[in-house]
Amino acid sequence: MKTRSITILFWLLSTLLLSEENQTSKTEVKCNSSAKNYSLIPANINKNVTILDLSYNQITLNITDTRVLQTYFLLNELYLIENKVNILLNNCFSNLSNLEILNICRNSIDTIQQGAFTGLHKLKKLYLCQNKIVQLNPDTFLPLKNLILLNLQGNLISYFDVPQLFHLEFIILYGNPWNCSCSLLNLQNWLKTSNVTLENESITMCSYPDIMKCYNIKTVPYKAECYSKFPSSITEDLHIHFQSICNSTFNNSLNNLTRNSEHESHGKSWAFLVGVVITVVMTSLLISVAIKCPVWYNFLLSYNHHRLEEHEAETYEDGFTGNPSSPSQIPDTNSEETTVIFEQLHSFVVDDDGFIEDKYIDTHELHEEN
Repeated sequence: MKTRSITILFWLLSTLLLSEENQTSKTEVKCNSSAKNYSLIPANINKNVTILDLSYNQITLNITDTRVLQTYFLLNELYLIENKVNILLNNCFSNLSNLEILNICRNSIDTIQQGAFTGLHKLKKLYLCQNKIVQLNPDTFLPLKNLILLNLQGNLISYFDVPQLFHLEFIILYGNPWNCSCSLLNLQNWLKTSNVTLENESITMCSYPDIMKCYNIKTVPYKAECYSKFPSSITEDLHIHFQSICNSTFNNSLNNLTRNSEHESHGKSWAFLVGVVITVVMTSLLISVAIKCPVWYNFLLSYNHHRLEEHEAETYEDGFTGNPSSPSQIPDTNSEETTVIFEQLHSFVVDDDGFIEDKYIDTHELHEEN
């Protein structure tokens, strides 16, 4: 009997608690604070609010706004449409565990930190449309285990990796400058093979390259080489094998080039050595020829002889060709000087007898001996 009474009592308490939770969950507390020109999230709102609309204000969702927002932990829906939000910081919604709808469209968001959506386990609809988002990390959406709808319309996204959203049913991607190159093939395969519906598929068009502008991102035809860029496990092994072959071929060609360069350097050194030897031999031959040649030999020995100037030659010629009939009238000194001058005038002429004039023999003494 005791056990029955305890079980009945426990059942009554549990039903009472569940009924209270259902009543609290069914009660909605709405707060419309849109178009109030707020620059900060007001802190005097009812803490039991479940639907909060702060659209068309000047809110930036800075650290102060984040702290105030954490106090509204019963929120189910939050609207921040057309504010001044530029960045979604880490853990900015971490205490809003009951939030199911988050709409931040028509802001200027260009950065979403990886932990921005931490704590939003019950979130079902996320609207990020008409912002300035260029790139999204797929790990950003990991905390959103129950997300059903993702709206990224009207941003600057050209590439989007497949997010790990297993319960996603609808995705909106039109209005972005999609680059339909091989990098988008993974997204296309995911859209075709998963149960996700691409909303407004017919207007979700490619922007690049130009030849793909007539296709939407789900139907764009890809060439065979695009599929080769996403290899399976087998093709990965083949890729590694071919890469090793290419590396070995490159190393062999590099070794051959170094060897050829060494051979070329040795060949150039031998050519240089032969050139030096030839130059030395030719120089020696020229020196020996210059020494042995009689003309050059005589010229080198008499290199310091010089001709008399013109006025000196005339003076000496006149003195030498004087009256020969009166030799007694010319003093002895004049005859000696005449002999010396004659020898000086004709000293540059090479003797025919093959003998070389010795400059150190005193001509005056020879004259006296004669």
